[in-house]
Amino acid sequence: MRAMIADAPGAALRDGALPRPEPREGEALIRIRAAGVNFADTLMVKGRYQETPPFPFAPGLEVCGIVEAGALPAGTRVAALVRGGFAAYAVADSRLCVPVPEAMPDEVAAGFLVAYGSSEMALNFRAGLKPGETLLVTGAAGGVGLTAVEIGKLMGARVVACARGAEKLAAAKAAGADVLLDSTSADIVAEAKALGGADVVYETVGGADFAACLRAAKPGGRILPIGFAGGETPQIPANILLVKNLAVLGFYWSAWAKLDPAAMAESLARLFGWWEAGRLRPHVSHVLPLAEAEAALDLLRTRAATGKVVLRVSAA
Repeated sequence: MRAMIADAPGAALRDGALPRPEPREGEALIRIRAAGVNFADTLMVKGRYQETPPFPFAPGLEVCGIVEAGALPAGTRVAALVRGGFAAYAVADSRLCVPVPEAMPDEVAAGFLVAYGSSEMALNFRAGLKPGETLLVTGAAGGVGLTAVEIGKLMGARVVACARGAEKLAAAKAAGADVLLDSTSADIVAEAKALGGADVVYETVGGADFAACLRAAKPGGRILPIGFAGGETPQIPANILLVKNLAVLGFYWSAWAKLDPAAMAESLARLFGWWEAGRLRPHVSHVLPLAEAEAALDLLRTRAATGKVVLRVSAA
């Protein structure tokens, strides 16, 4: 089958062929129509992700496509968590496949699970965000950051969005942010403290941003380290946690999905229900053909995208 292949750590993806996977018991074979692109893919092709498969492989963690065989009825259109989504076919655990509402476009469905699933379970299940609390989101115009803004607002929080530049802040405002901070010029700590501090921090950048968020959190606050898009994994100073009674809550969504598929299914059902009710408005900034998968990864590496980047794999 056709696939975009990573041959070695750091090598550019090439358009080639891999064996078509065969579903095992409990799996579904999916003919892929669109594939979501995630920051994790940029790490995986460098050999730096915690679940990098052996080279050569096709990256891609989420897709929308049509079930062709296996544990689900053939012909069902699903969004699914997979390994090797930048390809014509992939197999998925049937428990990690969700039927897609008829009105939802393939490109939206392909980028829905990871971003929205991560934010909903992190804010609701892990951090216990409450109505009236202040939520600070860094990288607020990125794939997961933008969904955290949107879901935080739906949960009744006051949302403070931190992003780079007017265009990205406009996207965060459209998603429901109450307060906008330009990370290229604003003093995040001073601005957050002027608002009374953050009850919950959804931190996607790492490095200096994470250090600033420790100071911006109010005493007793909860901090979610979601990703390190800035390239630097922060080291957490225990003395600040002690003095401010802070809780740093690790959350790796795909691991929770495997440990507790029922909780993930409940979360995704809620999210798709919100979408069908018009309460979520997914933002896909770029749709590229499969052959341009390397360019899609570059959009994330350079932080040039807002919302999701999606690859169109097949039209039917």
